Amino acid sequence: MKKYTYTEKKDTRSGFGAGLHEAGKKNENVVALCADLVGSLKMDAFIKDFPERFTQVGIAEANMIGIAAGMTIGGKIPFTGTFANFSTGRVYDQIRQSVAYSNKNVKICASHAGLTLGEDGATHQILEDIGLMKMLPGMVVINPCDYNQTKAATLAIAEYEGPVYLRFGRPVIPVFTDPDQKFEIGKAWMVNEGTDVTIIATGHMVWKAIEAGEKLAELGIDAEIINIHTIKPLDDEAILKSVKKTGCVVTCEEHNKFGGLGESVARLLTTELPTPQEFVATNDTFGESGTPDQLMSKYGLDAVNIVEAVQKVIARKKA
Repeated sequence: MKKYTYTEKKDTRSGFGAGLHEAGKKNENVVALCADLVGSLKMDAFIKDFPERFTQVGIAEANMIGIAAGMTIGGKIPFTGTFANFSTGRVYDQIRQSVAYSNKNVKICASHAGLTLGEDGATHQILEDIGLMKMLPGMVVINPCDYNQTKAATLAIAEYEGPVYLRFGRPVIPVFTDPDQKFEIGKAWMVNEGTDVTIIATGHMVWKAIEAGEKLAELGIDAEIINIHTIKPLDDEAILKSVKKTGCVVTCEEHNKFGGLGESVARLLTTELPTPQEFVATNDTFGESGTPDQLMSKYGLDAVNIVEAVQKVIARKKA
């Protein structure tokens, strides 16, 4: 198992803020809109340097999406920012009609996704957003794994022409990817090569998968770990190549098992390479108030749950 270390922990939303600021420096057409959550979205640096390119919409998320769609007609590249729940569930009609249907170049940037929002509870902890967004024709869906990857993803989507949903979070987590990485939309990152099982993880679950990989190595299980940061378009080639070698797969996501990464992988394997698969995800449930660590443990999203899923799927493969 390849050894990954870190010297600091940062929140992925800060990676977004840093990426937005840098994208603003590179391209004067990059603009930002926020629904009364500037501090939470880490937009302060962008606003300080480019105040004329920022619009504070207030608590009017549907208006924010409509304004952003209109801005693209004049050649602007709008980045909208609010919590993931308000970026998707509250404004799905506006996204579908004003952005996706006409393929507008809007970047929908969503913080505080999943259970790790923590104490704010179920009303704010959206676990359905990936499913909602990946079903929209033409919508790119990205869920990076740490500060550096989120910053790189933000820069990459500024150069991409078309609608994008960028999902990130609130908790501080290990920073373990290359600070100078080139982010390629739709291209998986091979975290660790192995032969016994494929672990496919996205977002905060990538570090959990690395922790699980270390535990599995102690048990004599050689895990291949793949970071799928782009859920749509899915890197079919990387997944199929890995699963052909290992013969079984575990998918890991901080999202409902219905509609998320796991289902995208299952669809691919069902049509191309039927393979035993286990899902580490929330099980058709809403969240609740608690610390991120408490909630990840209670809802089965820890490294130990990945290890258990791997042992189960390997047993199925051998059966």
